[in-house]
Amino acid sequence: MKRLHDLLDDVRALEIVGGNPTIAALEYDSRRVEAGCCFFAVVGTASDGHDYIPSAIERGAVVVVCEHLPAEVNEAVAYVVVEDTNVAMAAMAAAFYDHPTAELRLVGVTGTNGKTTTATLLYDMFMAMGYKAGLISTVIYRIGQRSIASTHTTPDAIRLNAMMREMVDEGCDYCFMEVSSHAAAQHRIANLHFAGALFTNLTHDHLDYHGTYKEYIRAKKSFFDNLSPEAWAVVNIDDRNGEVMLQNCKARSYRLSLRSMADFRTKIVEMMPDGMQLIIDGKEVWVKFTGRFNAYNLTTVYAAATLLGIDPIEVLTTLSMLHPVAGRFETITAEDRTMAIVDYAHTPDALENVLQTIEEIRTEGQRLIVVCGCGGDRDKTKRPEMAKIAVEHATTAIFTSDNPRTESPEAILDDMVAGVALATNYLRISDRREAIRTATMLAKAGDIILIAGKGHEDYQIIGTTKHHFDDREEVRKAFETTHNTTI
Repeated sequence: MKRLHDLLDDVRALEIVGGNPTIAALEYDSRRVEAGCCFFAVVGTASDGHDYIPSAIERGAVVVVCEHLPAEVNEAVAYVVVEDTNVAMAAMAAAFYDHPTAELRLVGVTGTNGKTTTATLLYDMFMAMGYKAGLISTVIYRIGQRSIASTHTTPDAIRLNAMMREMVDEGCDYCFMEVSSHAAAQHRIANLHFAGALFTNLTHDHLDYHGTYKEYIRAKKSFFDNLSPEAWAVVNIDDRNGEVMLQNCKARSYRLSLRSMADFRTKIVEMMPDGMQLIIDGKEVWVKFTGRFNAYNLTTVYAAATLLGIDPIEVLTTLSMLHPVAGRFETITAEDRTMAIVDYAHTPDALENVLQTIEEIRTEGQRLIVVCGCGGDRDKTKRPEMAKIAVEHATTAIFTSDNPRTESPEAILDDMVAGVALATNYLRISDRREAIRTATMLAKAGDIILIAGKGHEDYQIIGTTKHHFDDREEVRKAFETTHNTTI
């Protein structure tokens, strides 16, 4: 419970109408408003929260934060007029929950690919070393050992601060979180105190939301622009946007690379299907991960852990014991050694990275079958590009549904096929279950099947409904009938 005026220290209020009521909770969804709530009228892409102010007041809101006063003002309600409701919500949420990130060492991970793996491995590492930590990721949220279902890569400012207050109250010292471009653009991370920031890479993604690649870069960069001088920032300089992130960044800056001299340098000594021998910071270590993209992820983890004050030898020892993240280059092997790899790769660059890794571990005579699709109601420009990448690497590519949402699955496949007009080594099977089963039927003993796009997801969105669907379950079932069983 907080008084309204106690939450306004970091808010630039244009006008305050009404008294100073006691606030019991914060909410931006009018359907969840209860007595004593402060309601934030957020202007979204699909709806305007100002339209729901009367409904919020009917449900018991005592404060309304808005960008313009409604035509009718309720004398029993206090109104705070601000320039941007999202910015005000972040500031008020941090104050309502007593600024929890001032009591945590919070590290944010941003980039197109590698965010989930990097954040999760940092969480796994610190928990394995005996520290209590929190995790906010695409796959799951964790408070110590407790798990909470993930709804967004980076949740809204109210939920973020609420969870981090729980982390502090339950004794967590660290929190590792993914920072999505949407979260940065919508100011969800404003007023959070970051100990450090990590940049993995930047490629084609989310242009359906940001409009242009330039705006996508700007959203990512804003995370670094707003770091404090007490924080540190680590960027991958093998990505051309790494140095861009550091421009105007006030934090202490560090660089990592697999190609050139940097503050944190890694060399791949040997790569096998079940792991890699690496030299990180001049020290040799065997890890249970494979692929150049994972070498980048592990270097990022190493950099963050050492900058948080952990002894480098302890970091490398723990790295050697960690396991891959669910749905990230996750392997399922049949009795006859046919291997299926399930990976979340859903952008052209991520798919290219995974396929390049498979090429590096693939032996002569091993055929490669690639199952992939593209999401509906999302950026259409990457569809032909992903199809082109698939057919360039695959013995046979199978184009199928990802999450078609409200688009026609066949129309999505038409967009993909437009990128491979002259290719002959592909099939189109819109039913994802049938596509996976077909891939296992085409594969001979010892071949490799890549099932890309959904990774850890255990659902498929068709229309506006979520149906249970798990690529890993489906490939195991298919292997039972086409390759005896899995091991």
